[in-house]
Amino acid sequence: MTLIATSEKSQDGVRRISLLGATGSIGRSTVDLIRRNRERFEVVALTANRNATALAALAREFEAEFAVVADPGAYSALHDCLADTAIETASGQEALNEAATIEADLIVAGIVGAAGLDSTLAAVRQGTLVALANKESLVCAGDLLLAEIERSGSRLLPLDSEHNAIFQVFENENAADVARLVLTASGGPFRTWSLADMAKATPDQAVAHPNWDMGRKVSVDSATMMNKGLELIEAAYLFPVAAADIDVLVHPQSVVHSMVAYVDGSVLAQLGPPDMRVPIAHALAWPARMQSGVAQLDLAAIGTLDFKTPDDVRFPAVRIARDALTEGKGATVILNAANEIAVEGFLCGRIGFLEIAAIVQNVLEQVQGFEITSLEDFRSLDYESRRITKTLVKTAS
Repeated sequence: MTLIATSEKSQDGVRRISLLGATGSIGRSTVDLIRRNRERFEVVALTANRNATALAALAREFEAEFAVVADPGAYSALHDCLADTAIETASGQEALNEAATIEADLIVAGIVGAAGLDSTLAAVRQGTLVALANKESLVCAGDLLLAEIERSGSRLLPLDSEHNAIFQVFENENAADVARLVLTASGGPFRTWSLADMAKATPDQAVAHPNWDMGRKVSVDSATMMNKGLELIEAAYLFPVAAADIDVLVHPQSVVHSMVAYVDGSVLAQLGPPDMRVPIAHALAWPARMQSGVAQLDLAAIGTLDFKTPDDVRFPAVRIARDALTEGKGATVILNAANEIAVEGFLCGRIGFLEIAAIVQNVLEQVQGFEITSLEDFRSLDYESRRITKTLVKTAS
């Protein structure tokens, strides 16, 4: 698929932007970039899950038109905080979808997990640029999302550092000459740990990523390397390359964010500091560039760049995700749902670290998948997968 064909900006050169997930990790980095480049952006809509106070402060700061909390229980606080302004407030899933449909030049889809699917689809239907950080939209409903893009004329700009790196060096005009994509992975905090030590790992240890500042769920996914499995699935949808030709390499320094290998032996890579403001800045300003506030990369100071293949015994998540992609029939929906519930169980102390991948594998073997042709199909399979996973987590605890 061709991700981008044209650039769109308002006539005055100011890009109208809506930010879905403004108080999360992606949202905070995006907000920092907007602050540094206020003359380039007009904030239209902002959403958050339940942090009404932080959302209201951002809505005031950027004079947004619309502010939404997903959790209806947080609406009163949001309304009270903004009662003396002209900013419209709302709550719930329909309001999130509405925020995604307000006219904008760029919509940042930064809500984590399957919870961001509906609003991402709503954003795509607007037919504008969508900066996609919600990888689960493609993992769970890739065919549906691509069909909506085809209908609406929307274009995706990938925000994950790996996919953004590939986008920067992928020659669309030479797509047939691409031999392989190589996604890099830091290896997470347990890269050198034994299985015995990993079995005793605590949530605090799992979220202490050595290179990246991420939310708790994504940090655990990085520790299990499930994040790389999900990114492999995402890459298979974003770029016209067969799944078998997408590799993963462990790269502890997190400097080379991904690579594209061509048939002539050339390998093009995008390098940068491990800071999400770099890929987000690329997407926000595309096709131009803008200041991100990130220090320039000093390769002499880094000195050495290491690469190795992942250990499938200690980190089976990449293999599990690849198998789910190959299986089809909604297996990636099952994978994502099981992983979300298992990670939650680990963070709450109900299961051990190694049980996350084991439970995901178990659920994939238990739940009968089917082709996802509608949102109703997705919701049905997602619900059943979560139900089975919750039972397994409860039994294990």
